[in-house]
Amino acid sequence: MATFILLADYSDQGIRTIKDSPKRLDAARDTAKRFGATIKDFYLCLGMHDIIAIVEADSDDAMAKFALSLGSVGAVRTTTLRAFGEPEYRKIMGELT
Repeated sequence: MATFILLADYSDQGIRTIKDSPKRLDAARDTAKRFGATIKDFYLCLGMHDIIAIVEADSDDAMAKFALSLGSVGAVRTTTLRAFGEPEYRKIMGELT
């Protein structure tokens, strides 16, 4: 499974309906499963981004489908980062020539 950091910011629509945010999170978890992804951790944030989620997905394609599906609802805009854990990092560094 690949790990991704999903940064999300509330849209105008999302902030107007902020009280529905917990329901949207539950729906996002269900959507993630449909695409072969799992929201492992979720954080409401202060600062540059409103939400940070750690997501594991079967593939880059699965994550792309999940992120696009989230964006299509209109409540958040997302940025997705592929993250490499320490074991993957060490493997990558060990294979440099």
